[in-house]
Amino acid sequence: MRVGLDIGGTKTDAVVIDAEGRIVHRVRQTTGMGPEAVVATALDAIGRLADLAGMPRDGFESVGIGIPGMVANGTGRVAHAVNLDVDDLDLGGILAERVGVVVRVENDVKAAALGASHLLGATGSLAYLNLGTGLAAGVVVGGRLWRGSAGIAGEIGHISVDPEGARCACGQRGCVETLASGGALAREWGGSHEYPVLELFDAADRGDERAIALRTRLGHGTAAALRILALTVDVDQVVIGGGLSGLGERLHTVIRDALVEAAADSPFLASLHLEDRVELVPPGSPVAAIGAALVGIGELSYG
Repeated sequence: MRVGLDIGGTKTDAVVIDAEGRIVHRVRQTTGMGPEAVVATALDAIGRLADLAGMPRDGFESVGIGIPGMVANGTGRVAHAVNLDVDDLDLGGILAERVGVVVRVENDVKAAALGASHLLGATGSLAYLNLGTGLAAGVVVGGRLWRGSAGIAGEIGHISVDPEGARCACGQRGCVETLASGGALAREWGGSHEYPVLELFDAADRGDERAIALRTRLGHGTAAALRILALTVDVDQVVIGGGLSGLGERLHTVIRDALVEAAADSPFLASLHLEDRVELVPPGSPVAAIGAALVGIGELSYG
């Protein structure tokens, strides 16, 4: 019995999986802000899962955590988790001491990549492209996560594709994230809707020219991210998740149209058949929490 926690900027999704990777219990709760509150959120989620499983907290085999920010290889320390108001926190060490089990920590998108690979039964190579407030990817090869030498493999959102483009939060200009992320799109669209990108898509469906232009830009920006993945790691398939994936087939169509449009002008791109290698994560699937539980195993990554 292994615990997986997906600690997000607003919500924490927590699961217990069995030896076959099947979800046995699941709870969701609000995430606290700041180091102490993040630790308290994790402890509370683990405690609730233990109660559901009818066992003490230290009865679990392991705890794995997916969290935004930078996670140093082989440590449980997370840094620069800005949307959690966490600058530096030894989350794994603190939880291991308080819970009494092995705790391993990974970046949330990388954890989600492991979860997607497991859920879809991928046997080759897979990239998980997260389209949420930001944009990032995780790469899984043969069931194991590729982290790279410094743990930043997959941070393609901060590849600059337009040096004269908009300023990115990372300090560069024209990063892919400024073209194809929910945060960038919401800022461009404006308004006070709870779900601005959904409002934008609805407006585009009604023929609003500005909305259509922004929706098209999202498609082209995501297509650029997919080409970067194809031309650098050449994975067998790309699974798109994150908040924008909730748009379902509406998003898939925009991305596929952008890929087909680019391939029509390039025999080289046409030969890659990217439009056939992309799918959305199954709706409602807690891939990040499942992946976090797999992170707890500690033997599923390179680098």
